[in-house]
Amino acid sequence: MAGRQQGGRGEGERRGRPSVGERLETGEITVEETAELARESVLRTLTAAPKSRAELARSLARKGFPEHVATPVLDRLEEVRLIDDAQYAEMIVRTRHTEKGQARRAISAELHRRGVDAETATEALEQIDGDDERVVAAELARKLVARTRGLDRDKRVRRAVGALSRKGHNPSVAFAAVKDALSAEGDELDDVLVDD
Repeated sequence: MAGRQQGGRGEGERRGRPSVGERLETGEITVEETAELARESVLRTLTAAPKSRAELARSLARKGFPEHVATPVLDRLEEVRLIDDAQYAEMIVRTRHTEKGQARRAISAELHRRGVDAETATEALEQIDGDDERVVAAELARKLVARTRGLDRDKRVRRAVGALSRKGHNPSVAFAAVKDALSAEGDELDDVLVDD
């Protein structure tokens, strides 16, 4: 609070250095210099982790780069394939499915959040079919059920089915996988719970 009074700034006022866009507007830097700064920013980001074009555009906007500067930079990096949403989407699908056990539905939602267009996402998701999802669900169900040994059976079912559902698995696939995992342990699950 005291810092605000000493600086003479109100809550809504900006502190610190002016943004790149503000520096461009005042003529402190040229469009070419701004584009070079944008390119460097994107390359630093991509060195840390792959990103979609939309994520990179949002990052540049947050840093104050005007769209008329950011778009040609992103176009050029896409042209030389340093930005490749199709490849990025395929990597997300592969890692989320094999490493995290996510189903198509959850991965599709993540791709959407990351700004991957629907057509590219759909093509990438073709790597996974129904059999793949059932295998992953069964493997996860075995692990989830094993972690809850000693608990009430209904609680074990709810936890495991809930965890599978949060990973995007269809409720019927999740329930079948949990039922099979419990059966493997010798705990038969009544079909009455199918509608839960």
